[in-house]
Amino acid sequence: MHSYQLDLDEPVSGAHLDELNRRVYYISEAITGFRLVPAEGADGTGGDAVGAVVVTTEQPVDAEALGKKLRHVVDTEVRPQLHTPPKVLWRSPSGRTPRPDTFAGLLADGVVHEIGPGQVALGAPALAALDALDGLLQEIIREEFGAREYRYPTLLPVTALHRSGYLSSFPQHMMFAARLDGDVDTYRAFAEEVGARETIGDRVLHRCAPVDRVLPPTMCYHTFDQFAGATLPDENTVVTAKGGSFRHESRYHQTMERLADFTIRETVFLGTAEFVREARDRFRRRAVELVERLDLAGRCEVASDPFFAGAATAAQVSSQRLLELKHELHLDVGPGDSISVGSFNLHEKHFGDAFGIKGPDGSTVHSACVGFGLERLTYALLCQYGWDVDDWPAPLAERCRTTPHRTPQPARGM
Repeated sequence: MHSYQLDLDEPVSGAHLDELNRRVYYISEAITGFRLVPAEGADGTGGDAVGAVVVTTEQPVDAEALGKKLRHVVDTEVRPQLHTPPKVLWRSPSGRTPRPDTFAGLLADGVVHEIGPGQVALGAPALAALDALDGLLQEIIREEFGAREYRYPTLLPVTALHRSGYLSSFPQHMMFAARLDGDVDTYRAFAEEVGARETIGDRVLHRCAPVDRVLPPTMCYHTFDQFAGATLPDENTVVTAKGGSFRHESRYHQTMERLADFTIRETVFLGTAEFVREARDRFRRRAVELVERLDLAGRCEVASDPFFAGAATAAQVSSQRLLELKHELHLDVGPGDSISVGSFNLHEKHFGDAFGIKGPDGSTVHSACVGFGLERLTYALLCQYGWDVDDWPAPLAERCRTTPHRTPQPARGM
């Protein structure tokens, strides 16, 4: 292992440390670990400010080049962000305390299985919990909004992410779906090559056709693409879908908190500005009520998306927070630790304009979406209640009674 201290031109204030933390690994694939170094002031202390980042790598790297990348990201994306104090919209009255070693216990008892970085297989009873939680969300969607449900294919046209602006706003998350170029000579050369080698990863892309499909980072882009160029027959439209979503999380992936391959239940609202805002807020209220019914500890707060590497990144983050376009539901998963399990987002006319979606009066529609990461939601439940179904809150336990599952013995210390 190799270690390098990358000094910053000026200290980064404590108010910006979260934004710095969620960017370091994306600066270079070579970084395998990092820690923030407190800045020193005239009195020998710098408060919460950070003056350098110490990074570790497996192989030697050009520290000067790496430092230049870090300082560019800090100066263009982190430091210019307007400081907005955290705003909590709701806090759970629950006093439930999560266990600190949940994931290790789940692995030991065979409830989950790690397949690779950011990939976790769920077994019983975690799978029953995921389905039951999705069922409770569907009840809200059906009762409140009467949404039309679709089951979309996994692959998404790359044009959908291009026109939406996702490719330029979140390039760090992109995962492309490639195929071999359709030519017999390509197939023959590829077959000969893989037969003679143990690994092929770095020897495939040069034989691939142009990329026209991507793995979707979330489900709503399928919906916007579905209605691209359409004039909706009704003033307001609601669509819901559940499906696989994919985001490259670099080295941020951990336990079931941040997965590269996960499941989202998403609901999209298309219509007037008043309708989509009211629907977003109504869903948030119903979700909070559900969390209280399940007696889960957590909070809901104003948040921002992880924009990265764009010329307007700092402005996008600041604007999103100031206008309170994004709310996140966080649930506790350990002592002093929580994860976002759901988000409630207003888009204004961004997607209506990008996809050319009109209302019956010919005006561009406004949109909003509400999404829940079902693996994250399940993990929060397991952290707070364990994995004996009989210990789960009644609304969940009752739904799982008819679902075949094994009730594992708790791991030691549970």
